[in-house]
Amino acid sequence: MIAWLRGRLLEKQPTRLVLDVHGVGYDVAVPVSTFYAVGEPGDDVELRIHTHVREDAIALFGFPTSFELTVFEKLIATSGIGPKLALAVLSGIDAVDFVAAVQRGDVARLTRIPGVGKRTAERICLELKDKLPTAPAAHTAAPVTPEADAVRDDLVSALLNLGYHRSAVDKVLDKQLASEERPRFDVALRAALRELARA
Repeated sequence: MIAWLRGRLLEKQPTRLVLDVHGVGYDVAVPVSTFYAVGEPGDDVELRIHTHVREDAIALFGFPTSFELTVFEKLIATSGIGPKLALAVLSGIDAVDFVAAVQRGDVARLTRIPGVGKRTAERICLELKDKLPTAPAAHTAAPVTPEADAVRDDLVSALLNLGYHRSAVDKVLDKQLASEERPRFDVALRAALRELARA
């Protein structure tokens, strides 16, 4: 069972990475937050891994911290939630914010995540309220500081992949990035998700 990988990043897409580990390429599914935390192709990457075994396939799911991995594993242990939906959840809300929402029983916040309906949100709150790990005291992603236009393009791509409509995304980003000369992607993404959740 694979629990951890360290290697060179060969390819990256919003929900998928390929790592070269001593000449072997590992295809790893990741949430959008991990995609933006790992750097660029050619960089060295370390990921905590959940190995999901089915009769017809073996799938790897990667996260930069053990906290995020634990949240993912608690999610897929919830009835009716598979790895694909769990990945969508952690792409639609930061893991720390997710834990906080579950602990306060915030069904409305969870239903704003694309793919999560009211019944699923209620089940998550009911089953996971006392099972999720304590959020780390300092939860920061790796800084990302490309030019504003490139950051905006990345934000649009990430938010569209999460299921938000282009018109809503453009409206939020126009307002949010108007005063930012060198926005950080991770900060801007969290702010945009909060704003879209209120819409």
